[in-house]
This record gives sequence, structure tokens and C-alpha cells, in this order.
Amino acid sequence: MSTIFSKIIAGEIPGQFVWADDVCVVMATIEPVRPGHVMVVPRAEVAKFNEVDAGDFGHMMRVAQIVASAQEKAFGVPRAVVAILGFEVPHTHVHVIPAESEEAARFSDAVAAPAEEIAAAMDKLRAALIETGYADQVAAAR
Repeated sequence: MSTIFSKIIAGEIPGQFVWADDVCVVMATIEPVRPGHVMVVPRAEVAKFNEVDAGDFGHMMRVAQIVASAQEKAFGVPRAVVAILGFEVPHTHVHVIPAESEEAARFSDAVAAPAEEIAAAMDKLRAALIETGYADQVAAAR
């Protein structure tokens, strides 16, 4: 059975992507902790991060680093943080959150955001990724 992430990746359900390659995609979450909060999701549907192919996981973490640098630029924050939780959807995903502090990255602060706000944040992040040399991997808005 496909997860919601597999359906989004396949285009069966709309999603806001900022990155796409053969191994993973980076998409917005509909309940962001902060504007610009995204998830790095492998194309392979693997429930637990410790079961993701090691090479794929290394690639995902490199993408998370690239996205974090773009978030710092796009949202004017001193750093981005990552979290791997995975209880809510049985498909590995690495959250990457632009943050001013640890308090700014609390999942208890996540709320559903209007589609327009998510789209605007993803446009800023796409622009920063393009500006830093990753235009080939930047996914078009859909």
C-alpha cells in the first residue's frame, strides 16, 4: 500500500516540491513549524530511516545540508535544524527547519498553513537554491 508521500511523489496528490532527483525529493509540509519547513523524502518507500540504503541516506543528508544553507539565505536565520521522526507516516522523511533558536523548531508549534503561505515560502527557497547553483535539481512548483 502506498503512503501519502508516495502518492505525492507520483503526482496523485498535489505537493509543493523544491528539489527532485533520482534518489529523493524535498517537499513542503502542510503543518510547518516555521515558514520554509520542508522534508527530504526518498523515492523508495522505506518506513524506518535505519533501513534506507546507506548510499541513499547519505545522499539525502547531503541534500538536507544544501537545503539548510538555502533556508539560511532565504529566511535570514542563523541555522537550520533536522529531525527524523517518522511515526505519523511510515515513509522515511528528514525534516529540515529554518530556525532562530531551538525553541523556534518545536514540533508542538506546527500548525496547518494556508496554501498561499506555503507556496510563497517554497518560492523563496527555490530562488535561494537556484542562486546557490542547484537550478538543475530545483523542482518546478505544481
